Formats: sequence, C-alpha cells, structure tokens
Amino acid sequence: MNHVWGLLVHPDREMRTIERENESVSHHYTHHVLLMAAIPVICSLIGTTQLGWHLGGGRTMPLDLSTGLVLAVLFYLVILGGVAVMGRIIHWMARDYPQRPSVQRCTVFAGYVATPLFLSGIIALYPLVWLCLLAGAVALVWTGYLLYVGIPPLLNIDRDESLRFSGSTLAIGILLFEALLALTVLLWGYGYQLG
Repeated sequence: MNHVWGLLVHPDREMRTIERENESVSHHYTHHVLLMAAIPVICSLIGTTQLGWHLGGGRTMPLDLSTGLVLAVLFYLVILGGVAVMGRIIHWMARDYPQRPSVQRCTVFAGYVATPLFLSGIIALYPLVWLCLLAGAVALVWTGYLLYVGIPPLLNIDRDESLRFSGSTLAIGILLFEALLALTVLLWGYGYQLG
C-alpha cells in the first residue's frame, strides 16, 4: 500500500522503486491487490444498495443487500482475475525481449499499473453512469501513463520502444477494461432482477 501515493504523485520514481523490490505475487496480492480491488467493490455495494443506479429521468434502481453481496463477490473475483490476465498478457508480449521478466513480475507490475482504476471505484458510491464512465476514463489515462513510465525498467528498454509496447498493452488492457466495465454495468445495473 505504500506505493499508492507515489504512483499518483511521482510515478516515474515509484515504478523504478517497485522494479527494484522484486516482490512476489502472493505478497503483492496480499498487501496491494486484495485491498485496492476492494475499493470499487465496497463502493459499488454501498452505492447500489443505498442509492441505486441513477438511470436518468429521475429513475433509480436500488439493489437489495443480499443480491448486492452476491454481485460484490462476483465483481471482486472478476477484478482479481483481470489483474492476473493482464500480467500474463504483458509476459506474453515481452516474449521477444532478451530480458523477459517472469510471469510473477509481470503480474506484480499489472497490479500496480491498475491502481488508478481501483481508486476510481470510489465514484461508485454515487452510482451515476456518466460519472462512473468519466472517472474510469481519467483512471485509464493515468494507467496508460504508468505503463509508459513502468515498461522501460521492467523490460530494460528505452522510452521510444516503451511507447510502442505500452501502447499495445494499453490497447489490450482497454479491451479487458471495457469487458469488465460492461460486465460490471450488467451485474450492478440489472442485478435487481436476480433478487
């Protein structure tokens, strides 16, 4: 958790520090991902059960608590799986580099890069669709920047080559993010029908 502030205010220096630590996946998940992934889950649970999704025209669709809890668990598992998938994608994309990092290092990197996306989940306390989309877009831009500054130390490459690699990784990440976002909207927006 001590890297969150650094990733927001001085990401270049923080990414170099993270790279030197050589953290294990289990330690990273226990001390960062499990906690950070809980932010959007808990905020969504509170927002959708207490206020409900604001769908426009004065309509809101609140969820009952039991449905919200089931959806929260599913949402949490999807987020944790998304970090692991992005770690494997980064590892696969780095296959042609001589200093290819391990899957574990790529997964740790993916977890730190996802930090802005985790933090943007705070907006779900007030589940207004356009506001959640705006917060997600801003977080995605910062995530792209973290990729750009974090790839050179991870792969030991220069900034120009990092731009190509991080751009490709971000494009795949956006596809994954959009899939997760669509699944999230479906789960939280239509979960009231499950109850």
